[in-house]
Amino acid sequence: MTPQSPLGILDANTLEELARVICGDDHLYYRKGFEIARFLEHAGWQQVPEYDGGYRRDWTLARLTERREEPTELEKVLLRLADPREYFDEPDQLPAVIHAVNAFLIHEGARLENPGGRPRIVTCDPSLAHPGSQAPVELKAAMTDLISDRKMAALLQHRLDEARTCYANGAHVAAIIMLGSLLEGVLVHVVQERNTSLLGRTSPDSVNLDTLIKTCHDAGWIGADVQRFCHELRKYRNFVHPRAEIRQAHTPDRDTLNMCWPVVNAVLNDLAAP
Repeated sequence: MTPQSPLGILDANTLEELARVICGDDHLYYRKGFEIARFLEHAGWQQVPEYDGGYRRDWTLARLTERREEPTELEKVLLRLADPREYFDEPDQLPAVIHAVNAFLIHEGARLENPGGRPRIVTCDPSLAHPGSQAPVELKAAMTDLISDRKMAALLQHRLDEARTCYANGAHVAAIIMLGSLLEGVLVHVVQERNTSLLGRTSPDSVNLDTLIKTCHDAGWIGADVQRFCHELRKYRNFVHPRAEIRQAHTPDRDTLNMCWPVVNAVLNDLAAP
């Protein structure tokens, strides 16, 4: 396994599902037999045998099983499935393919993503599985683009996974609180890694979210529009205290969450921008 690869030895049922997606069964991106062999070559496999004319899924599963003990080889296949260059003729198929893969891959503790057209596999907690659940709007950056500390990046990614699970299961207040927590965690570590002196004598660990938002805006890392809406999310994040929700006389619903989520995505995208 390559360093920090999220994949281990995949379950046999997972390989069967992966073969199904590669073949394009069940209304996914369809590949003829010879196209499957070419797909594996495009994924970076060496010495792919010629397609023998048999059942496509059986042939594909046999190839995957042959390399089951080589997680990096299977990782190449998964990344190629999320590569927009595979779908020049039918670009609308890409989201459906990623959705189909994540429906089973999440049970292996991993998820396939394509932020900004750059395929990657990230770890996630199988216990959070809501198969195929995705963020409600596009995210163009990954946590590892922002946080060099991989342990912290993984923790913050876990928070994002939990927010997704809350979103998928109708736990709107919980999702908003989790997004606010994620926002604070990201901003703290961005300031720590880029320029702690911006906070003056205040320790990053003790600074509040309001100050973090202002600091990142003043540094030019997030836009004015993002800053403004961050403060709205910050107010909702305070609903972690029940009395704050009582005072506002408003219970967040899915519409509220759908307005908060793009704020987090916009922050991450802004911070990752060159």
